Amino acid sequence: MEAKEFAKKFDHTLLKPDANEAQIRALCSEALDHSFYSVCVNSTWIPLCNSLLKNSEVLPICVVGFPIGANLTKSKVEETKFSIEVGAREIDMVQNVGYLKSGRAGVVEKDISSVVQAAGKVPVKVIIETSLLSDEEIALSSKICENAGAAFVKTSTGFGSRGASLNDIVIIQKNISSKMQIKASGGIRDLETALIYSNAGVQRIGSSATVQIIKDFIASQKG
Repeated sequence: MEAKEFAKKFDHTLLKPDANEAQIRALCSEALDHSFYSVCVNSTWIPLCNSLLKNSEVLPICVVGFPIGANLTKSKVEETKFSIEVGAREIDMVQNVGYLKSGRAGVVEKDISSVVQAAGKVPVKVIIETSLLSDEEIALSSKICENAGAAFVKTSTGFGSRGASLNDIVIIQKNISSKMQIKASGGIRDLETALIYSNAGVQRIGSSATVQIIKDFIASQKG
């Protein structure tokens, strides 16, 4: 795999609550320099990212209902609509874990499908937050995401007690069709870990350590 192909697997991410404008500008500059697939930011930064990434192949991606997911569906829908209006090209929404654990799978599916409908042609990834789920709940969540019309199942917000695990990926893969894709995120901070997930078949990787990962990948290719 060439460096550019590997770089396209990454959503270059900055979701910290204290992220400032200078850091967001640097994030976009790094994404352009290394040809990452996207930058993934909170909605307040989408207009700036859209401006900085204009006429490039790097997409601005917005999180919705982040990081807990316990928002009213209407608020997720409105955040989705507005974020797309100001430039978001993909939506990473957080599922309602509390409803899932209350046995309200139908409400969780409706929550996701409402965002999918609001997004229209813009792909929606659903962050299921695997650190809070049993294996059975990961399987159920994956099925719900597909039934609701999402494009991706995403493992983690990065704000949970742990990030992605290979076990999560295996369970998700067993419970979705080939139409669905997987984004591994949370705790992926070095090349070795990124390659593990890439080789496991995930289509996208979310990381805040993407620059170092791609630099190490390029160095390994030269070696």
